[in-house]
Amino acid sequence: MAAWQELGQETLRRAHARARPDGTAPDPGTATPWPGSWQPLGARFRTSGAGRQGTNFALWAAGAEAVELCLFDEDGQETRHPLTEQTFQTWHGYLPGVLPGTRYGYRVHGRWDPWTGARWNPAKLLLDPYARAIDGHYTSHDAVCTAVRNWPEREVADTVRDNRDSAPYVPRAVVVHDDDDWYDDHRPKTPWAETVLYELHVRGFTMRHPGIPPELRGTYAGLAHPAALEYLTGLGVTAVELLPVHHHVSEDHLQQRGLTNYWGYNTLGYFAPHAGYSATGSRGQQVGEFKRMVRALHAAGIEVILDVVYNHTAESGVLGPALSLRGIDNGAYYRLDRSRRGYADYTGCGNTLDTRQPQAVRLVTDSLRYWVTEMGVDGFRFDLAAALARGSDGVEMRHPFLAAVSQDPVLSRVKLIAEPWDVGPGGYQVGGFPPLWAEWNDKYRDTVRDFWRGARRDVRELGYRLSGSSDLYQRGGRRPYASVNYVTAHDGFTLRDLVSYQRKHNEANGEDNRDGTDDNRAWNCGTEGETADPGIVDLRHRQLRNMISTLLLSTGVPMLTAGDELGRTQGGNNNAYCQDGETSWLDWSLLDDPGWRSLHDLTARLIRLRREHPVLRQRAFFSGHAAVPGGQQDLTWFTARGREMTEADWFAPTAVLGMLLSGTAMSERDEHGCPLTDDSFLLLLNSGPQSIPFTLPGHPWATAYESVLDTARPLLTSRAHQALDTVRLSARSCRLLRIGADRPTG
Repeated sequence: MAAWQELGQETLRRAHARARPDGTAPDPGTATPWPGSWQPLGARFRTSGAGRQGTNFALWAAGAEAVELCLFDEDGQETRHPLTEQTFQTWHGYLPGVLPGTRYGYRVHGRWDPWTGARWNPAKLLLDPYARAIDGHYTSHDAVCTAVRNWPEREVADTVRDNRDSAPYVPRAVVVHDDDDWYDDHRPKTPWAETVLYELHVRGFTMRHPGIPPELRGTYAGLAHPAALEYLTGLGVTAVELLPVHHHVSEDHLQQRGLTNYWGYNTLGYFAPHAGYSATGSRGQQVGEFKRMVRALHAAGIEVILDVVYNHTAESGVLGPALSLRGIDNGAYYRLDRSRRGYADYTGCGNTLDTRQPQAVRLVTDSLRYWVTEMGVDGFRFDLAAALARGSDGVEMRHPFLAAVSQDPVLSRVKLIAEPWDVGPGGYQVGGFPPLWAEWNDKYRDTVRDFWRGARRDVRELGYRLSGSSDLYQRGGRRPYASVNYVTAHDGFTLRDLVSYQRKHNEANGEDNRDGTDDNRAWNCGTEGETADPGIVDLRHRQLRNMISTLLLSTGVPMLTAGDELGRTQGGNNNAYCQDGETSWLDWSLLDDPGWRSLHDLTARLIRLRREHPVLRQRAFFSGHAAVPGGQQDLTWFTARGREMTEADWFAPTAVLGMLLSGTAMSERDEHGCPLTDDSFLLLLNSGPQSIPFTLPGHPWATAYESVLDTARPLLTSRAHQALDTVRLSARSCRLLRIGADRPTG
């Protein structure tokens, strides 16, 4: 009999010897597992048919030869319980007396045959993939690897099994009591066309906020605090897009440099809220705290979108740590290369989850449904989503994962946003995802950046981006809100740095400034870094107003990055993924500076304008035609001379464009079926270095105009209608005029 089997038999003998004759629940450390149920997967606390409280454990491990459930007491002592029941490739058992807060893990036995992808190693304590909460830290140590990382012959190191115990260096799963039915929650259910996204980091947004108590800063409770909610509602955003809140760990190379994975794109647990953001504890308390945060945001009318990382896990490459999936069934969860010994890496992180495999699809979709139904979230942004749609011959839009999501009665009703690329061949898929999906539109980002830094010879591309990117999204029945428009995101320069730095300054990351993109499309306005030169400072502030105005006046779904409306800077670091400090945290003192406060107020004013005027957030693509015979076109483009753009004009070098949105020619109808009408607006843009006269369109488009916005004059308020023929459009500025309006702008 193998040593592990002898250990299991001895455990059973001790459990029988200590069982209580009075029928009360035995000590969980000595209980004999009852058969239990093979579903649901994970650890579920419940009361048995015999009236005893306990926990059912179920782990899918198809290729395993044996599974041990490992329980840990308050002193960290481990007790192993062999799970002898197996149903449909799931190992399961019910342990009376195991209560919420109990920490546990698994040891999975099986073949060691790296040449076929088999990497079972019972010396490694493994996390339940369905764990609802996680306690403890991952510490970089060679013992966490299934193979001997420091083997002298490096090229075969991954084939030599490491038999050291990993338990001292890895976190544990926690049994959680699910007792929340969300009866008092009211989801905002904001329509896509009315959505304004605000990408934020739970910790970075709250760490320096003076209105949040110090003990709540950096936590879910901090984001739920009235001071945080008041700021978000005052700004006017409708949804927060949270950087990863799935439980994550820091990579070995970061730990060795004394840094952490601040952004969180290194997921360990797909069901567990990150314990590091909990103010109340990590023994299940983080679950309730997260739920209370979601409730508070919903009560404020704000949806919660999670940035999720299902494309890879924290286990990295073949010499990475064995923390969960690798030790449970390596080949069933990960995409192996042709040799079966290594991994196909389409993520740049060492491994790729194989969503061609049924159990991998089940893991992802079960996780998504859990966050919607039990944690209350309203949607997801999928990191490197193209990797999830990779079939055997590249990215496939009829992939089993996409099909599973589209037909799911829960997931098909929430907001789904793809980062539509990965790092593999053919991975760039902007515009390629099917209906139901929105996408991060990096073509919008690049076009707006290039236009305002003067790098575009003409305005052809800009016209598409301002009007909803019909060239990318109109086919296949998609809508303008498939385009998530953004100028900056967490990855890259902040908006202020975009106009202050020409090149990246990532030295603090410890990678000799090699990390981060070199394609920033930035312009420092003449000086690298911060300056007191009043001319450059004025120009930079104007450029910030230009890009925020362009973003919020474009058709599609705008996404702001937290702090851009305050002038947040990272000192030129365009890859601050490992900077958990003042480089990344929002500096709320910027609101005390009149210059930055005015940028915030402009942002709030534009969001309010967008909310009040459906012509600025249309649900259908423009046709370029009149809604009724003899009426105005819904969208008309103008040159600086005040005439409609011709085909030749689109190809002619220019830095000036006029866009007229007709509120009387909209194709939409209200809920009663009546034609929807609104004010009409003329947006003028000039990215050139010289001011120019712009001849305003007259009859039949307009007879009078009202100035609503001029980025060259940030203190401008709305003016009454004027019979204007020409306006002076300042250098590097945009201007918004309202046509035929009869009420003042907010």
